[in-house]
Amino acid sequence: MISVDGLAVEFGGTTLFKDISFQINEKDRIALMGKNGAGKSTLLKILAGVRQPTRGKVSAPKDCVIAYLPQHLMTEDGRTVFEETSQAFAHLHEAEAEIDRMNNELATRTDYESDEYMALIEQVAVLSEKFYAIDMTHFEENVEKTLLGLGFERSDFNKPTSEFSGGWRMRIELAKLLLKDPDVLLLDEPTNPIYIESIQWLEEFIKTSSKAVVVISHDRKFVDSITTRTIEVTMGRIYDYKASYSHYLELRRERREQQQKQYEEQQKMIQETKDFIERFKGTYSKTLQVQSRVKMLEKLELIEVDEEDTSRLRLKFPPSPRSGNYPVIADGVGKTYDRLIYKDATFTVERGDKIAFVGRNGEGKSTMVKSIMGEIPYDGTITLGHNVQIGYFAQNQAALLDEELTVFQTIDDVAKGEVRNKIRDLLGAFMFGGPEESMKKVKVLSGGERTRLALLKLLLEPVNLLILDEPTNHLDLKTKDVLKQALQDYDGTLIIVSHDRDFLDGLVTKVYEFGHQRVREHLCGIYEFLETKKLDSLQELERKETTGTGQ
Repeated sequence: MISVDGLAVEFGGTTLFKDISFQINEKDRIALMGKNGAGKSTLLKILAGVRQPTRGKVSAPKDCVIAYLPQHLMTEDGRTVFEETSQAFAHLHEAEAEIDRMNNELATRTDYESDEYMALIEQVAVLSEKFYAIDMTHFEENVEKTLLGLGFERSDFNKPTSEFSGGWRMRIELAKLLLKDPDVLLLDEPTNPIYIESIQWLEEFIKTSSKAVVVISHDRKFVDSITTRTIEVTMGRIYDYKASYSHYLELRRERREQQQKQYEEQQKMIQETKDFIERFKGTYSKTLQVQSRVKMLEKLELIEVDEEDTSRLRLKFPPSPRSGNYPVIADGVGKTYDRLIYKDATFTVERGDKIAFVGRNGEGKSTMVKSIMGEIPYDGTITLGHNVQIGYFAQNQAALLDEELTVFQTIDDVAKGEVRNKIRDLLGAFMFGGPEESMKKVKVLSGGERTRLALLKLLLEPVNLLILDEPTNHLDLKTKDVLKQALQDYDGTLIIVSHDRDFLDGLVTKVYEFGHQRVREHLCGIYEFLETKKLDSLQELERKETTGTGQ
C-alpha cells in the first residue's frame, strides 16, 4: 500500500537515516520504536507527506487515504466540539454538493449528444457510485460514539472547542481521524492526552476498525495490544520484525548478543592483523603478505553494535529520614472552581504506601496533589505526618531549573555518595548520553529535555514522600524501566498521577479513583482495579452517577 524506497534524511552535517526501505501493507499494525532522537517522528512526518526526505521516495496509490496525528497541534476555534468532530465528513458533504451541482447542470443543458454532456454523465456516475457506497445515515451516531469513547460527556458536545485544554483538543483531532476511516493511520503518542479507560476503547477501535496503523507510543501495554509488527529505528537504519513489541524485545536482545560476539571476534582479528603488519613490515620475504593484510583492513566493513540498552541500570534513591506512620491524612476535603470538583474526600496514606491517582482529566487528581502541597486553598483538612519531607514533580518543575548550569552540573550539585560515580550513566539512561548532551546549558534544552532533567534531579534528593504528576510523558521505554525499578525499590511513600497502565502495574498497591465529584479508595493494583471497573459496567455506572449528581 505504501512503499518506502532508499530514504535518507540529513541535516546540519548529521545523517538521521541512510537508505531505509520497507513497505506498509493493508491491515499492518506497526509499532515504530527506538530511543528518543532516533528519528521516529521524522519518519512518521515523511510518511504523512508533511516533510520531505533528503533522498528517496514514499509511494502510495492515488486513492489511498492517509491520516496523521502529530504530537502537537495548532488548532482553530469557532466551532463546537460536535461540529469540529463532524468535519471528518466535510469531504463527503462537498462530494454531495458537487453531485447536486452536476445534476442541476445536466437538467438545464440541452446539448444531449455532445461529448461534453456524455463526459458529465460519466463524472456524475463515478462520483455517485463512490458517494452512495458510503453509509452516511449514521454519521451523527458515529461522532457521538467516538467522542464518548474518548472521554467526552454529552454535555461537552455543544461547548466551544476554545473551552478545552490542549489534551482535549488532541482528542477531538483523534476522533476526526478515526471517523475518516483512513487506509493508513499514523499516530504519534496518541495515548498521552487520554486516560486509561479511553486508551482501552482506542485499542479496541484500532483492532476492529483500522486498515493499517503505524504508531509511536511509550505506552507498552497499548503497543503490545494493538501491533503485530515492530520497526526499530536505530543508528540511521531500521530493523523490521514481524512480531509484537514484547516478542521484538527478545529478538532484539538475541540480535545484539550476536552482534556483540561478531564485533569482539572482528576486533580480535583486526588486532592480530595489525600485530602481524607491525611485526613484519620491514621483512622483505613477508612484503606481499603485509601489503595484502593492509589492503584487507582498508576494505574491511566494520561491525557495529547497536546502542547499549540502559534498562538494566539501577537508580537508587539516597537514604531519607523516616517519616511518621501516616504521612498524609485527608478529612472531608473538597474543592470548587467554577464547578464542584470533589467533596468529602477522606483517606489516610500510610508510610510505605504506593498509590496511583487515576481518573479522567478535570476530575481533580492534580488539584488534590496541589492541596497536599499547600499550593491552593481547599475545604476540609489535610494533615501531614511527623517529619514528612516531600519531593514533588509536576510538569512545571522544569521551569525551576537554573538555566545557566549545564546538564551535568545540575545533577552533580545534588548527587551524593556512590551515585556520584554513576552520573554519566544516569544521564545516559535519561537520554542525555554523550559529552555534548551533558555539557548543554539548561537554557538551550527543549521542554521535554528540561522535564526529564528536573525529574532526575528530584530522584537524587533525600525525601520520604514522593509525589509525581505524570512523570512518564517525556520518557522513552528504557528510561521508564529505569524509573519504575527505582520507584519499586524506594522505601518511602509514593503518590503518582498517571494514565500509563504498564508503568503503574506492579508498582502501586492502592488506587484512588477521581470521578463524579468523589474520591474512592481501591485496595488493589491497577489491573485488578481496571478489571473491577469492567465487571461493574463502567459506562452504565457513569450514566447513573451522572444522573444522580445532576450533571
